[in-house]
Amino acid sequence: MFLALFRKFSADESGATAIEYGLIASLVASAVITGAGKLGTNMNNTFTNLAAKMK
Repeated sequence: MFLALFRKFSADESGATAIEYGLIASLVASAVITGAGKLGTNMNNTFTNLAAKMK
């Protein structure tokens, strides 16, 4: 009984595409957030150095 239930569950692919798209979207979002954070830090350092040179 358990084996038949497992086979039925493993063969059922409904909703798998939505889950895959959700995982891809979360990976893209985390990459964008990480990139934006690093870009912001680099820009802050650049403008701080520029302001120090202008004094």
